[in-house]
Amino acid sequence: MPAVPPQPGSPEPSVRHNNPVQNGSPGRPPVSPTPPEQPRRTAFAEGVDKLRAAATTEPGRLRIIGAVLALLVVAFGAVTAWQMADRSTAADDVLNKSQPLSSAAADIYRSLADANTAASSGFLAGGQETAATRDTYEKDIDAAAEGLVQAAANSDPGSPAAATVARLNKLLPEYKGLVERARTYNRQGFPVGGAYLRYANEKMQDEMLPEAEDLYKKENQRLRADYADATPYPWAAIGLGVLALAALAWAQHRNYRRTNRVLNHGLVAATATATVVLLWLVVGHSVARAALDDSYDHGVRSLNVLHDARIASLKARGSENLTLVARGAETVEVGDKTYDAYDYDFGEEMNTLGKGLAVAEKLADDKAGEQPVTAAVGNMTEWKKRHTAARTEDENGNYQAALDKVIGAKGATGECFDSVDKNLAAALEHENAEFEQAAGDGLDAMTGLTVGAAVLAVLGAAGAVLGIGRRLSEYR
Repeated sequence: MPAVPPQPGSPEPSVRHNNPVQNGSPGRPPVSPTPPEQPRRTAFAEGVDKLRAAATTEPGRLRIIGAVLALLVVAFGAVTAWQMADRSTAADDVLNKSQPLSSAAADIYRSLADANTAASSGFLAGGQETAATRDTYEKDIDAAAEGLVQAAANSDPGSPAAATVARLNKLLPEYKGLVERARTYNRQGFPVGGAYLRYANEKMQDEMLPEAEDLYKKENQRLRADYADATPYPWAAIGLGVLALAALAWAQHRNYRRTNRVLNHGLVAATATATVVLLWLVVGHSVARAALDDSYDHGVRSLNVLHDARIASLKARGSENLTLVARGAETVEVGDKTYDAYDYDFGEEMNTLGKGLAVAEKLADDKAGEQPVTAAVGNMTEWKKRHTAARTEDENGNYQAALDKVIGAKGATGECFDSVDKNLAAALEHENAEFEQAAGDGLDAMTGLTVGAAVLAVLGAAGAVLGIGRRLSEYR
């Protein structure tokens, strides 16, 4: 029959396709669609799963315990080596860098003050200036210049200390020029020489000595910072050491409860090494700390007081000389009274000297250190008496008699000043030796601890691993 075409509006007849994928074919099952890929797990997650699975068995637990013990012992040794290396470096800086630089800064100050004193003494002598006085001035100027070179070499570029040294290097030749002009005019008998010497003194007192004092204070700050780095207890290392020993004790107790074996040689060796490091750390640092504290209390503090006292005596001597150079040209009003400016400064510096010597006597911890300070006190007392006598002569118009009592060959105040300076120098030498001894003992107490802690920690970790490995071998 001929095909009947579809009528309008009637549904199209379904057509069956011979598609093996949809309809299948004889002997072949239908193919299902591919499922989506699952995201890959991270290595950390897989590691956690393995660790969790290992922790369910005794060998796995032993491996974890061995790894933790080895890590703790190694961390203890590493932190000990790190903290003690820092403290040892700071203690070495105290002994070989900070304190010597602090003393060098004090020497710069002293050299400048002494040069100023020598210049005024030579000026008073006029044409009779002795070779010794001139030589003292030149040596002090050279010592100050050399000290500034060393300070510049040891200062960090761009630091405040370096800027201070640069300013002093600029001021020093200006001061020398003023002194030389004063001497030249003085030898020719011109009164303007005294004015130049006063200008030189003002430059020294108002500009150079404050800068030198600032340098001295900066070096002292660096010294205190080094002490602060060297003396604190290494609490992080001590804490790790206690934790490592506690973990080792727990592991051995656990081993005893499961095997009834009292000792595990590897764990015992690890415990012994950790104990040695911890005791070495605590005892060694305690000894070092005590020695460094002693070096500060009976060394640095005494040195600072003695330096200040010696500088006060030099400034007092310079003011005493300038009292006769100025001849009343400089005055100062205090309250409702008028004083000679340089004589007033002399009194202030002598008060500072007296207070410094009193403190130095209290800080002296042995007879060798106390004796020169006591002698300096006696010299200062006699100096005041002679100075009062010289001022009386000057105020009565006996200038030459006053001059003889200040710079004369015998019975002058200069003898007292020289004795004070000599005794203070002896006291400084003694206290510096005590400082070096105590600070050296502190540094020696830390010697070997950095390397020793690292080596013993490695040995202790190896012992812990071998001890756990011995237990693991029983499961094979």
